[in-house]
Amino acid sequence: MNMYQQVYAPIAGSLGLSSAFAALPLVTMFVLLGGLRWSPHVAGLCSLLVAGAVAVLAYGMPLDVTLNTAAYGAAFSILPIILIVINAIWIQNMMVRSGKFEVLRRTFGVLSNDLRVQAIIIAFCFGALLEALAGAGTPIAIAAVMLVALGMDPLKAAVCALAADTAPVAFGALAVPITTLAAVTGEPFELLGAIVGRQTPVISVFVPLVLVWIVDGRRGIRQVWPAALVSGLSFGIAQFVCSNYISVQLSDVLAALVGAGMLVGFLQVWQPDETVEAQIPLRRAQPVGAAVASDAELARADSTGDRLLAFLPYVAIIVIFTLAQIGAVDRLLSVGLVKFPWPDLHILNGAGKPVGTMLALPLLSGTAPLLLLAGLLTAPFLGLSAGETWRAYRETLWQMRWMVPTVFFVLAVAFVMNLSGQTITLGRWLANTGHAFAFLSGAIGWIGVAITGSDNSSNALFGAMQVAAAKETGLSPALLAAANSAGGVLGKMISPQSLAIGAAAVGIIGREGDIFRASLFWSVVLTLALCLLVWLQATPVLSWMLP
Repeated sequence: MNMYQQVYAPIAGSLGLSSAFAALPLVTMFVLLGGLRWSPHVAGLCSLLVAGAVAVLAYGMPLDVTLNTAAYGAAFSILPIILIVINAIWIQNMMVRSGKFEVLRRTFGVLSNDLRVQAIIIAFCFGALLEALAGAGTPIAIAAVMLVALGMDPLKAAVCALAADTAPVAFGALAVPITTLAAVTGEPFELLGAIVGRQTPVISVFVPLVLVWIVDGRRGIRQVWPAALVSGLSFGIAQFVCSNYISVQLSDVLAALVGAGMLVGFLQVWQPDETVEAQIPLRRAQPVGAAVASDAELARADSTGDRLLAFLPYVAIIVIFTLAQIGAVDRLLSVGLVKFPWPDLHILNGAGKPVGTMLALPLLSGTAPLLLLAGLLTAPFLGLSAGETWRAYRETLWQMRWMVPTVFFVLAVAFVMNLSGQTITLGRWLANTGHAFAFLSGAIGWIGVAITGSDNSSNALFGAMQVAAAKETGLSPALLAAANSAGGVLGKMISPQSLAIGAAAVGIIGREGDIFRASLFWSVVLTLALCLLVWLQATPVLSWMLP
């Protein structure tokens, strides 16, 4: 039986030298994507080869174990990522095929036909609600496609969706990342949720302003800052209040609803002086010889029934995911959980304890099956026959054909880095900075999510290490554990998985490098701001912010 025990300082016993090697796969990925503009599947393959070479040559992981680990990572990606994106885009394609998406677009236009405001409503508020219930890239895929359908440039739409899917992530999927963090650190769940609820809301205030800048630069900030501030402040305050005094699990649900409600109410009494409308031509079916009707005229002609049907798939998603969280329903759906150890893969951590290599396939309760159910239930109400529904799914599979190898390679890189010990090497090296670690703790979470694409995975990977480092340096273990989750949310927008989802959703597969360059600045700036906040919370300056 082949077995591998992780080592964390394989190069001359030095964490610093070992970290230089451990960082090579990430450097390769980001340079090829962001610098040389290689196609993402080629960049992913090259990064996988580098990660494998480092694992075998530097860490001593046997070649057959390395190859099996890469296969495990690729298999792991199918339900959590690939099928989620495919099913989300399929629902969107059915909306377009039925004509209901045009109704939805016009309905949003009744609130405001300004793309900058629509970016806040859809990507930030609606996306946060999807993140609260589903997560796993669903809000990126759905929000990006909706913004393109409203006339936004595809690149900007993808960047907006990525930037918006940050502040809600720590409490995503009904606070699963916080649950994981509590399990691996031994810190109280409510305490961790309360501290995260005093960190991410600060970021939440600025995210709508970032979206406005992405869409329209300085002019957008100058003209739309009141709406952005209303949404960001109300979202952040609701997130803080709910996570500290009501329910950690419902923090994003309440924040999304309050943020959207306050913004819609504000728009009844305020609109920007100028309007930024569609940046790309919108194709609209018109009878031959008919006069072209304006959006306002078409919106007035839409019946209440048409508008309800336009929102039906998204209402179905919210209702289905909410019901799936109820204890009895959750237990019923969990019957379909298939779980088994990955064959011939046996990994021990540095202490000699087994590292989990289980593959879980939630055939009924996972995000992908529930999205599929939402689509199947709403297709007849959209006026689509069984044949049309299948054709829409088949076309979606063809549309997503280049996303699949990209995600395979990216997950394989993450798993090889994680199971060989490369990721922990990077985290431990950063932990050797004494009291300055309070500043870097958020950056470790950021690295974890950039690698794995998941705040939940980053917490599982680095949560215990954050607590151990805190105890060694005299810092608050709960503070640094929470910082891992809060900092991680900002790595979401540059994770190769997220980049692949965003590019596939808006139909610009191959331009992941462009999305990465457009997102990197905001990811780094917001992460530095979060790191500064955590460092100040560890000092008397802002220690009063902690519970």
